[in-house]
Amino acid sequence: MEGEWGAERAAEIDYVFKVVVIGDSAVGKTQLLSRFTKDEFCFDSKSTIGIEFQTRTIVLNRKRIKAQIWDTAGQERYRAVTSAYYRGALGAMLVYDITKRPTFDHVARWVEELRANADKAIVIMLIGNKSDLADKRAVSADDAVEFAEEQGLFFSEASALSGDNVESAFLRLIEEIHGVVSRKDLESDEGSRDGGNDALRLKGNKVSVLSEVSMMETSALRKGTRCACS
Repeated sequence: MEGEWGAERAAEIDYVFKVVVIGDSAVGKTQLLSRFTKDEFCFDSKSTIGIEFQTRTIVLNRKRIKAQIWDTAGQERYRAVTSAYYRGALGAMLVYDITKRPTFDHVARWVEELRANADKAIVIMLIGNKSDLADKRAVSADDAVEFAEEQGLFFSEASALSGDNVESAFLRLIEEIHGVVSRKDLESDEGSRDGGNDALRLKGNKVSVLSEVSMMETSALRKGTRCACS
């Protein structure tokens, strides 16, 4: 009975939020994604080649929201995919390695590229990965906080290895996306009661997504890579 209910509910996804993960190569983007979607960390990792996505479905205010999280390599040779990669994204996870200063120095360039290609209302979460290696820190939290405040980003340090703050960072991003989409929906309803359109619509009050989480699932555009670190 429980299996049948789960299968029935799995078909009842109310909304899909596309989130992109960006940042330099080898900062741990794919490891963060694997930790959030599958609660896994792969020690035998390889760089991501091309694009893939994984998903996780959460329950927010009795609505099932699927976060479709896209991951791509940070190497320059893959920059040609950016236009399609960013299209339709409602949120972005911008990752740097706290032990490698250049990956943080490049964050401003990533923000510029993101804002040039994505929707102006996109929600951006800046993540300092590898917080478990605090003794090798090359980027202070204060520097990251200052940059995030200047650029209007959300910020958190996290560890894909230990799992610290990974869940809360992704869920905060999804919650903020929910808030933005809700406001747009309200404005649309007030402006036009009878005009139909293809925009993503989300009704209801803003609530904390941290209180209700369910069901993990994964999928990919590219087969054959179980774990990777980009």
